Amino acid sequence: MIFSFSATADFDFMTYFARHIGATVNGNLLVIPEHLGQGHIRKLTFGPDFKITIHQYILREDLVIKRNTSGQGNDLITVFFYTNEQPLGIAYNDDPSIQFSERDDSAIQVTSNDLSSTIRFPANHSIHYMVVAIKPPYLASLLATNKLNSTLQTITGSGNSFLYLERMNAETKLLLKNLGTIDMQDNLSHFYMQIKVQELLYLIFHKLSMRENVPHQNINNGDAARLLHIRDEILKDLSVPPVLRELAQIAAMSETKLKQLFKQAFGSTIYNYYQQARMEEAAFLLKQGNHSVAEVGYEMGFSNLSHFSRLFEKHYGLSPKKFSYS
Repeated sequence: MIFSFSATADFDFMTYFARHIGATVNGNLLVIPEHLGQGHIRKLTFGPDFKITIHQYILREDLVIKRNTSGQGNDLITVFFYTNEQPLGIAYNDDPSIQFSERDDSAIQVTSNDLSSTIRFPANHSIHYMVVAIKPPYLASLLATNKLNSTLQTITGSGNSFLYLERMNAETKLLLKNLGTIDMQDNLSHFYMQIKVQELLYLIFHKLSMRENVPHQNINNGDAARLLHIRDEILKDLSVPPVLRELAQIAAMSETKLKQLFKQAFGSTIYNYYQQARMEEAAFLLKQGNHSVAEVGYEMGFSNLSHFSRLFEKHYGLSPKKFSYS
């Protein structure tokens, strides 16, 4: 099933999706018809400039959602939260081959609505994600400070095209999970949801506020697609350090442009991103209990296990051996 729409500021996803699948919206709730699967989509509006859509369902067939550029510039900010419970194909071109996996925490995306995207949700898997749509001036009023770093200035400004990705930490995952369990029959549930969603926004924008102040470069769909492809290349084999020259050739960018756009989107240099992913994979393998410290070190490409232990302890505050028993 393919659902395509244009990301204008006034677009109501739930209403048009209901028409697409032949379902009925009751209030702010769309229940998935039984012949298509089970679950629901819920929309909450906190004013004309701030709304959320929560998706919780299992479908009998793949769902492809194509968001087309609005053609109106950056008049809406979209914040996409995915819980990583199942693999998710997402791309900024027509081939969503890049996937978030259960060990990849880059599951929060902040984008301008002048970027198109394609998301593929696999059939017969539990889908749980939330989309926040908020207008730049309203977000600026929520942040309520004139001391914004360059990243937040870009997001709350006008005419900027951007894609920022952040890891989803345990606090954010727990908050998202709790949002899905709130009793919406409670008379004050709408008020409570607004507070919790603002807390969620605080967590992501606080992290973005810590990024280095650098001049912003506008990004287009081609750039966004290439950056996700480069990330996939980095994560494909964590035993081999990335080579900038080779990545730049794959991306069809200059080395300078690739370095700048990658750091802008991911908040980290290519090598630091690789090292972080490397340590996270090592931690995952150690926690499985099926690998010794030496096996994990060698699998991650370390010929010197002492170096592996020092680097791991720098990231996690524990040696690999102690971490595996913690």
